[in-house]
Amino acid sequence: MPSDEALLESLLAGDVRSFDALYARHERRLFGFIRRHHPGIEDAEDVLHETFLALLRDGAGARGAPSLRAWLFQVARNLCLNRHRSRRRAGQALAADAPVAPAAPSFPGQALEERQRLALLHAAIARLPVDLAEVYQLRASGMSYDEMASVLAIPIGTVKSRMHAVVHRLREEVHREL
Repeated sequence: MPSDEALLESLLAGDVRSFDALYARHERRLFGFIRRHHPGIEDAEDVLHETFLALLRDGAGARGAPSLRAWLFQVARNLCLNRHRSRRRAGQALAADAPVAPAAPSFPGQALEERQRLALLHAAIARLPVDLAEVYQLRASGMSYDEMASVLAIPIGTVKSRMHAVVHRLREEVHREL
């Protein structure tokens, strides 16, 4: 299996099959990352396609990145941030007043406790500030600290301190609620 760098060079030489291989290799995790920024499937798919179009248009720009994966995530992150800024400028607010679903009936047992813990964790993740949420999302996508530092354009020490803050904050919030 050729490396990302070998596939990138092949793509830059005009081999479209290399693009297909890169798309297949990175699409799933990249889409998961984008979905955390844009819960709507249509928006997330648009950003995913724009990210891979950027690879076709400016693949040579990926040569200087620590890895092609880091470059793709950085492009996707920037596209997500641009969409959020555009919506704010246009005055389109994201729906924050979603109706609350009625609570499901409670049944004793371990499965219920596990679902409650998981719900608490997801709620705590949703309340993370943007800088900590991005670190969490990138780590959950399987990125190394070096790649995360490249995507976020921050020093690796900052990535480590933010990751520490994420773990501490999530642990504290989940334990407080239990």
